[in-house]
Amino acid sequence: MADEENFSYVCAPWAPILGFMGCASAIVFANLGGAYGTAMAGKGIMAMGVRSPELLMKNIIPVVMAGVLGIYGLIVTVILNGKMVKPESGTGFAGYSQYNGFAHLAAGLCCGLSSLASGLSIGIAADSGTRAVGAQSAMAASWKKMGFTGDAGGQPTSSGDALFVGTVLIQVFAGNLGLYGLIAALILSQMDYACESGN
Repeated sequence: MADEENFSYVCAPWAPILGFMGCASAIVFANLGGAYGTAMAGKGIMAMGVRSPELLMKNIIPVVMAGVLGIYGLIVTVILNGKMVKPESGTGFAGYSQYNGFAHLAAGLCCGLSSLASGLSIGIAADSGTRAVGAQSAMAASWKKMGFTGDAGGQPTSSGDALFVGTVLIQVFAGNLGLYGLIAALILSQMDYACESGN
């Protein structure tokens, strides 16, 4: 009978499962996106560095942007973990509500899946973009050896910067996807319904 008195449908004992799933979703999916983006960007940078090693550090930006995605997941996980409530000792009353659980699960999925999508787009764009910048630089160098002026794009004064700026802009907008998920997760994490013993 005591167990029935301490049980509430709104604050069910299984509700913390949802919160912990939100914590796991945020960090796992965000790290998957960051890992994929870093791997693909690194592959493109190394392929570009064979022919144009002077551009190696200049094109390291996508690796940094992909690594930030994991930090987004870590931030959300720490916030959600701080909002988890243990059952009361003695009575076993669950103070963590279903409302909190679903809100925190949604927050974790928003951040994690958005960061995963962001990592996929950063990786693919970085792989293609860095290879293109390297190829343009190598082509411009070969043209200069043959006596031609200007770069491979036909612009006498651009030095290939237009293509580099374009690839950076693509990666910036791809990285924004993870930021949008982080903002949504922070808003969802603030939703709260406190359970009180006896209600």
